[in-house]
Amino acid sequence: MREKERFSSTELTALRNDLIQGGLADSREAAELLQIFLMGRGYGVSPQAARDAVGRVEMSGCSLPVLQHELENLALVM
Repeated sequence: MREKERFSSTELTALRNDLIQGGLADSREAAELLQIFLMGRGYGVSPQAARDAVGRVEMSGCSLPVLQHELENLALVM
């Protein structure tokens, strides 16, 4: 059975919109957005892991399932 997702669809959609509105144009800025998002929810994340995740999200066209998957993986790190 799948564990409950850590992030609501509302949170993910808001983060996705922030990324699309400018964050993905600069991968460092996008990685910072992911870090701030996760830190605000009690997770730590390395800058390099966040940059790697941003690359995968960007390649997916910022799809919500990929964004959620990457955030779940980043959140597991700590």
